[in-house]
Amino acid sequence: MDIYAKHSLREDRLHGDAMLPLAAYWIDRDLGEPVLDTHWHQEAEFFCVLEGEVQFQVDTEYLIVRAGEAVFINGGDIHAGHAQEGAICRFCAIVFDVGWLSSASYDAIQASFITPLQERRRTFPRHIRSDTDWGRSVLGHLAAIRADYEGRSPGYEAAMKGRMLLIFHAIAAAGQWRSRAVTSAAESAKIERLKAIIVHIQRNFDRPLRIQELADLVPMSEGQFIRFFKSMTRKTPIEYVNTYRIRRAAELLRNTDRKISDIALEVGFDHMSYFIKVFRKQQKTTPSEYRKESSRDFAAPSELE
Repeated sequence: MDIYAKHSLREDRLHGDAMLPLAAYWIDRDLGEPVLDTHWHQEAEFFCVLEGEVQFQVDTEYLIVRAGEAVFINGGDIHAGHAQEGAICRFCAIVFDVGWLSSASYDAIQASFITPLQERRRTFPRHIRSDTDWGRSVLGHLAAIRADYEGRSPGYEAAMKGRMLLIFHAIAAAGQWRSRAVTSAAESAKIERLKAIIVHIQRNFDRPLRIQELADLVPMSEGQFIRFFKSMTRKTPIEYVNTYRIRRAAELLRNTDRKISDIALEVGFDHMSYFIKVFRKQQKTTPSEYRKESSRDFAAPSELE
């Protein structure tokens, strides 16, 4: 089981709070486990690979990200991570509201960097590696932000905000502050179709969902829809729905003392035996053992607190 599961990413959650709209999530993935399911959120994100190797997807772009490298994801971009075969993966996701970096008045920083990033007119390089001076500088700032977030010494919020602004400087000084590539109409249509499907699943996961119902959203035939969905997410629609249901069940197991049978019904499983089978396949443990392990994790000091 992922010992950092209580800090896992959710599309509809608040990352940080109003006073500090930034959160960092350290997550381990064992052999064969998915790194990050297809999702998106309005905040921007730096995805930092600490161990292993990940095939990372942003919208319809794929890239290999190795330990010591990072990916920048604009708010609203669909993204997912797939572990390379035979590799254990550990990563940290730094998720933040770009508006947190805004100036009190409309100054040069706001005009040149913050507003263009918020409006998706300009962006950071997607893949950040250590083979350039600016890449090493950005990766160093990201490492410092992770350390500040974990350490939480007095003034750590100012340190993290300062580091974020220094990332803008490192990238701009190297001539890497670039216009966002224009996405073709066909690619944009694919992305918007996938978003509509994912939103529908998230809103209706607690009841039976049929392939035809999902296909009608696009619209496509069932066969076309299954091929389209798998090409975009690397999962069949049923696999994706079950993965989402199990993630929601895991959250309820961690945060409530409700009966496991009630939780299974609430997240859309009509048969307890099938729920346990799918849960074990995804989490590598049974629901009852998962609850026990989560209780032990909460009893110990959190790495993020």
